[in-house]
Amino acid sequence: MSDSAAEAGILEARRGPRRFAVLVEGSLGVLDAKTAVALLRYAPGAACALIDTMHAGKTAQDVLGFGGPVPVVATLAEALAHGPDALLVGIAPVGGQLPAAWRPVLLAALDRGLDVWAGLHAFLADDPELVARARANGRALVDLRRVPATLPVAAMRVREVGARVVLTVGSDCNVGKMTAAWEVVQELARRGQTAAFVATGQTGILLAGRGLAVDRMVADFIAGAAEALVLEAARAHDLIVVEGQGSLVHPGYSGVTLGLLHGALPEAMILCHQPSRTHIRHGSIAIPPLTELVRRYEDALAPLRPGRVVALALNTHDLDEPAARRAIEDAARATKLPVTDPVRYGAGVLADALSSLVSPGGLAP
Repeated sequence: MSDSAAEAGILEARRGPRRFAVLVEGSLGVLDAKTAVALLRYAPGAACALIDTMHAGKTAQDVLGFGGPVPVVATLAEALAHGPDALLVGIAPVGGQLPAAWRPVLLAALDRGLDVWAGLHAFLADDPELVARARANGRALVDLRRVPATLPVAAMRVREVGARVVLTVGSDCNVGKMTAAWEVVQELARRGQTAAFVATGQTGILLAGRGLAVDRMVADFIAGAAEALVLEAARAHDLIVVEGQGSLVHPGYSGVTLGLLHGALPEAMILCHQPSRTHIRHGSIAIPPLTELVRRYEDALAPLRPGRVVALALNTHDLDEPAARRAIEDAARATKLPVTDPVRYGAGVLADALSSLVSPGGLAP
């Protein structure tokens, strides 16, 4: 399937609200099934069933502590009883490949009249067997990570626009950068202040309906993609919140982090961190102290544009209430910055940190 044909499929499949059966086999947890988790949290009604034999018979609420009565079922056949019109691969595994055991489920979904969506690095629309089956059944294959064939090289053009840019950055991958960005935009909206959410990863794109998966870019164009996204958002918004990716101190994903930083050129950053995590996930590298992380991000940005970390968003999902409160207090004491867990306690503290920078013309220098 050509790029243009795949893009046409994406446009067609994205029209109107969807009802997803979400495939999360063996990975139904806050960290491993982050695409499914975001759908449950921020798109109520979009997930009609979760497919996971390990937790079949339970609900999303039972397993995750949120998501309400969305049922967990063992098979696609059981999920079909809940009226889906698409199957979504609800995890983002390291390396982004489709697990071999899941292929029959995707083929069966196409045969049963469902579109198939995924945010994998291995594109559905590049798989001959899936493409043939989709064509035979008149269904769409939607690759959330597919990117345009050509993109610009960044040229610091963000400095020329009046809109002010905020970027979520992290101590590690998968600590809540998309979540913090989404939560703060929603909180600002509740306060009557419109801000753009700029999606840079598959889960953010799923929620927002648009964006670019920057971890799919040729390295020379990561910053250019971030710049293009910000320039587009600046046409209609004075305040832009960009979803961050990876971490400057992650050996596998630091390149995309730096590209985002230098393309988006944020004037403000929100540092995201999981307090219980002392080492890089899936690695042995110790996470530096928060004060050092603040300095590293500000120093990495400084040659191109002055910017500062204005607040911290902690992911305390695995801590009890007293421990979560202590973690927030410790981080605030160490960094002398506003700190909260935006999922647990709301994003008010983060919105306050940004609002304090807002003047009639936007964020103050």
